[in-house]
Amino acid sequence: MQSVSLTITTTESKQVIDITDAVQAQVGRSAGVCTVFVAHTTCAVTTADLDPGTDLDLLDAAWEMIPKLPYRHPHNPAHVPAHLASSIIGPSVTIPVRDSRLVLGSWQRIILVELDGPRDRQLLVSS
Repeated sequence: MQSVSLTITTTESKQVIDITDAVQAQVGRSAGVCTVFVAHTTCAVTTADLDPGTDLDLLDAAWEMIPKLPYRHPHNPAHVPAHLASSIIGPSVTIPVRDSRLVLGSWQRIILVELDGPRDRQLLVSS
């Protein structure tokens, strides 16, 4: 299994970025699985349908799930909602690989969900 680092630069404070093609370019096995892991606590990786507006729906829904509480995070309590949303969505996704191609549904894309940007985000792609 090979692992490759991938840097994604986000441009907004909250943003959904389609990383499917960048991940596909790193697939090194003809069959097996590909795992994408983001090494940050204020962004996440998942799959989604990216019809127009669904990126904003995902961001709105993630923020609505986070309660408005007096957070105690010692570094910066304002970051807590991003930490919580990223934990709910998750730091990784695993996709089957067949014939050196990611096996995704018709509308399924791999996405990076930025929750506290803009920043350079480091991903590890293993396949």
